[in-house]
Amino acid sequence: MKPKAPDDWLLAIESATSRLSVALLRGDGTPIERAADESSGRNTGHHAERILPLIEALFDAAGCDAEAPTALAVSIGPGSFTSLRVGLATAKGLAFATDRPVIPVPTLEALAFGARIAGDERPLAAILDARRGEVYAAIFRPQEGGLHCLQPDGLFSPEELAARLPMGCRLVGEGAHLLASLVPAPDEDPCTRWPRAASVARLARARLSIGDLGAESDLAPRYVRRAEAEAKRTASAVEEPS
Repeated sequence: MKPKAPDDWLLAIESATSRLSVALLRGDGTPIERAADESSGRNTGHHAERILPLIEALFDAAGCDAEAPTALAVSIGPGSFTSLRVGLATAKGLAFATDRPVIPVPTLEALAFGARIAGDERPLAAILDARRGEVYAAIFRPQEGGLHCLQPDGLFSPEELAARLPMGCRLVGEGAHLLASLVPAPDEDPCTRWPRAASVARLARARLSIGDLGAESDLAPRYVRRAEAEAKRTASAVEEPS
């Protein structure tokens, strides 16, 4: 039997985008992370097939088993509708019948958190391609140990978002290129293109440290854009803020 990890290990899942990743955060703050192989040529949207083997590989790398983490965290969107549901269902399933909490972490916050640069206080716009000529985006200002939200998650045209950007704002995320003709060149660092499970884990750990477990109602995908049928029913393409 594999030894259990220390009591304060945390398992995080990031499935909101085409780049699936999972991470274990040690008690000392050191993450162990695994991402799905994107060089295989397979559809990176097939998270349902990949997520459990990826988590098993993560546990093998850490030398522990599925019972080891005492808390879980999951990226809740915005992002791909199907992929968000896969990540959330997996997190809930792993926590089922135990007292382990599941901490929801907004995807764009995780993206911006992972893109911070030490000593750089410029605002950060975290941007994902929402298709249909639109982007999901949120704007943050780095602060000690985390981020301060300047613009909550939203669905924008590139022109609408460009008009909201603060002076000197860094653009990060795989959707940033859609604003290339409107603003200075976005951050081209490949490490800032995707939200990472390690960032989800660190944000969740910070919430846990102050006793912020979130409400049960928070454990739902944050789509931002409504599904097509719902958009027709409500005459609005965007979800109401929670």
